[in-house]
Amino acid sequence: MNLDAVKSLYFIGAGGIGMSALVRYFLSKGKYVAAYDKTPTVLTAQLEREGAFFHYTDDISLIPSCCKDKDSTLVVLTPAVPDIHSELSWFRENGFEIQKRARVLGEITSVSRGICIAGTHGKTTTSGMTAHLLKQSHVDCNAFLGGVLKNYDSNLLLSDRSDLTVIEADEYDRSFHWLSPYMAAITSADPDHLDIYKTPEAYKESFEIFTSLIRPGGTLIMRKGINVIPRLQENVRLFTYSTDSGSDFYAGNVRIGKGKILFDWHSPGEVIENIELGVPLSINIENSIVAIALARLNGVLPEEIRSAMASFSGARRRFDFWIKRDDFVLIDDYAHHPQELKASISSVKALYKDKKITGVFQPHLYSRTQDFADDFAAALSLLDEVILLDIYPAREEPIPGVTSQILLDKITTPHKQLCRKEDLVDILKKEPKEVLLMVGAGDIDRLLPEVKKAFE
Repeated sequence: MNLDAVKSLYFIGAGGIGMSALVRYFLSKGKYVAAYDKTPTVLTAQLEREGAFFHYTDDISLIPSCCKDKDSTLVVLTPAVPDIHSELSWFRENGFEIQKRARVLGEITSVSRGICIAGTHGKTTTSGMTAHLLKQSHVDCNAFLGGVLKNYDSNLLLSDRSDLTVIEADEYDRSFHWLSPYMAAITSADPDHLDIYKTPEAYKESFEIFTSLIRPGGTLIMRKGINVIPRLQENVRLFTYSTDSGSDFYAGNVRIGKGKILFDWHSPGEVIENIELGVPLSINIENSIVAIALARLNGVLPEEIRSAMASFSGARRRFDFWIKRDDFVLIDDYAHHPQELKASISSVKALYKDKKITGVFQPHLYSRTQDFADDFAAALSLLDEVILLDIYPAREEPIPGVTSQILLDKITTPHKQLCRKEDLVDILKKEPKEVLLMVGAGDIDRLLPEVKKAFE
């Protein structure tokens, strides 16, 4: 279906961060947008205020009449929706065109110069940084992001003067294979989503296929040491980046102290001195190196880079400070893979070396918990105190014997316990807390307002 000819769109499972960017895009084009999602959230409420029509019950009678014309309506599907969904079945039975989110995104961005950022972890912050660097410069850009940037209160950025589009390239369900990057970056490729890929080798291969999609004459920037062998088309340039001097792009003269991080950015041809991170975490040094490289390769000036990096506020749920006092700190983070969790905890420990760090973790998916139980336990054991919530199932049915207890049994930290969501605040208030890190990709963020209130 020609997207220009589409008059209305119906989204099934529209409350996710990736789908919501598409909802916003089509609203900006003046299309009628209606959507189903399982539960109302802050994000769906915001989309309703922006003009989308939502309902939260799987009921064919609730589909708006203007979305029942198959010649003018496109149905957009998130891969998490089960085949037994009655609305999805109705659209299929009546011959509607139904496309996955990734294919629609690929179609929209195929006519632009896509800067596509992939990776098991780091891609949301890196793509957000890249978009901010371009947006705050004379170059400008569009962006479809996997997190809501605090600087813009949105995960969609649009431009009427730039054909650059920053895209967070999602590997789940091989979604990023619909993209045709002009430039690409890979931040990491640690195995994940084994419910889809089955083996680490298949997961690795999906990234190698992604590299083959970069347009001739384009560019790939990979973090040094990633277990991916690029399959590049003709005249595609390959660069590496890392935090040390053995790469094409790296950080030197790193200074950490008094709540600030500054460094000098090095490339084969120049050095940009005294870059200050707006979100001063050690993990963001590495993220910023590749973001600056992508921006610089697209003509962003050194003085624009310094200014934008210092003003970057980060994405919501990515190391998001809710309370920051001398006596108490509350941080929310989206980490849900063992390597992400380890990086998040290590960053907190480096930032607050003399403080007791308490972590509340909500495991995400039964399959991921089962596949990486040892790695999760090792990361959580870095905490001084661990509180585990029940596994958030998302799209999955329970797996017999797989509960948060299997993590608890493997964690070596003496101070550890299981907790129901409804009991969390009472448990947290039993003993004084210094630094509280709440982590997970499920609905743990819905507990934050109550926790914040309790500690204010």
